[in-house]
Amino acid sequence: MKPEDFDSYWQRLEQELIRVEQAPECTEIPLRSTPEGKLFGLHLTSLGGYRIFVYYCVPHGKGPFPVIYRLPNYGSVVHIPPFEERCNHIAVALCHRGQRLSDQPFAASYPGLLTQGIESPHTYIYREIAADCLRVMDFLLTREEVDQGRISLVGGDLALWTAAMRSQAFALYYAPSLFYKSLHKASSSSHYPLEEFNDFLRAFPESKGQVETTLKYFEPINFASSVAMSTMMVEESEGDGDDLAMAFGREIDRCTTYHSSFRDGVRQAQWLADKLETGEPLLPEHWS
Repeated sequence: MKPEDFDSYWQRLEQELIRVEQAPECTEIPLRSTPEGKLFGLHLTSLGGYRIFVYYCVPHGKGPFPVIYRLPNYGSVVHIPPFEERCNHIAVALCHRGQRLSDQPFAASYPGLLTQGIESPHTYIYREIAADCLRVMDFLLTREEVDQGRISLVGGDLALWTAAMRSQAFALYYAPSLFYKSLHKASSSSHYPLEEFNDFLRAFPESKGQVETTLKYFEPINFASSVAMSTMMVEESEGDGDDLAMAFGREIDRCTTYHSSFRDGVRQAQWLADKLETGEPLLPEHWS
């Protein structure tokens, strides 16, 4: 169930974030630049004055260029955007607070991040991580080299949150992840990172009600109706996300994962190329 103050909770975050100057610092990484484009290390200031790191890749040639903004998955290391994307897109990959390259002064624990501050929605670390995601989108909307009508978001629940709160994005390629029915899925799993929820509740069983309350503010079902852009949702199995798909309140594209980096990667590249109108996608040579 959606909390009554769900909208005001996120509006307060927006009000806090807008008062923070972005203060961008962009430095080329020559070793990772290519004849097709330059790769930059970008630093931005996010909520609480925290400096976050972003891989920011810009093609050579006359812009503006379409954007593929990849939101990070759970884990300490974020990879540089694929070479093929960097050739004809502005390719962006965020390292949110706690992840490598954004780990000063806070280095996240893995496992541990998923339950940090979870006793309250106001102290939960993912409130600040959501702000990091939005900060990058705000930066993109200031840039002349960005085709602001062709910004795509790719990732898990962080991508969905960003799409819901930044309607300027044009397309969303989304795979529901850790925050979709979190505790329900954790109850039938012993694998990390979902096991972090189980560990926490075993250690603090009296906190279950508080944890359930906090997670409602991050549940994808409660964001879906605010996402108006073209959307592809990738499910673990057919029908796995029926209630989430219904929450969008409109028709969206849906598919099930192949559990193959090659087959899933080809489908993702083709869908994004179609939505961004960039022609036949450039794919890794070893996929051919």
